Amino acid sequence: MSAVTDRTTPPVERDRPEPQIQERSPLMSRIAGRTLIVLFSAFMILFILGPLAWLAVHAFATSWTFPNLWPDGWTLHWFGTVFSDPGLGAAVQNSLVISPIVVLCSAVICLPAAYAFARHEFFARRTFLVGLFATNAFPKMGLFATLASLFYALNLMNTVVGIVIVQLLGTIVFMTWIPAAAFSAVPRSLEEAARDAGASKLRVFFRITLPMALPGILVAIVMSFLASFDEAQGTYLVGAPDYFTMPTEMYTLVLNYPKQVAAVFSILLSIPSVVLLLVARKHIMGGQLAEGFQIR
Repeated sequence: MSAVTDRTTPPVERDRPEPQIQERSPLMSRIAGRTLIVLFSAFMILFILGPLAWLAVHAFATSWTFPNLWPDGWTLHWFGTVFSDPGLGAAVQNSLVISPIVVLCSAVICLPAAYAFARHEFFARRTFLVGLFATNAFPKMGLFATLASLFYALNLMNTVVGIVIVQLLGTIVFMTWIPAAAFSAVPRSLEEAARDAGASKLRVFFRITLPMALPGILVAIVMSFLASFDEAQGTYLVGAPDYFTMPTEMYTLVLNYPKQVAAVFSILLSIPSVVLLLVARKHIMGGQLAEGFQIR
């Protein structure tokens, strides 16, 4: 008698092994990471250090003709040209005098406002904070043209006061937001403990609040100085032809002087920025600059 086969029962399938996902080799990850680092370093060298090296070579070169790989000769003549030119010397003097005045005025105006933003709640506080960016939210040349018409009516054109007001527009954001964040980071418990011990409000501010907020204020001062020192469009519109600063004098150098003179002047223009950034490097790298734009 033959066995009866149950055709309704499906055939038993063997368990198939699940495909294994191959993990990326740690060696390949390290190679990819190092490749990215090399590419990024090459990019930085090409687009940042490259122009600086070009300026440095031209500042000491007699001439540099294509297709020569090296200058035709070396000289210090162009430095003498810059230092002996009375117009260029006046531009250096104007920059070194006007920029500290702008920083001082900005500190007097903005630091009390920064403390108020950090320590007090008032109507439209966040609106005023966001409104500080309005000076940088639009093309500045249109803003400067509008200010010029107002300055003509107030007789502020071709004056140092007009230049200071124009440059103040670029420092308000730094001198308000960063110190406000620094003041906000000071623990209120320390201030309250000092008050309970009998210290006056002024003593608490100058002995506790201000020293702890000083690194952030230092960063704000550095950034404000750089913004003022490098401002060119508004300064040229308001100050020319009576007052030129180092950035505005670059227009004349590019058009009317040998490029070696422009290279020397560019190096002199970058020295204050580099020195100040090195002085404040610890605080900038420590996050004071980033914290200034995280005010709640």
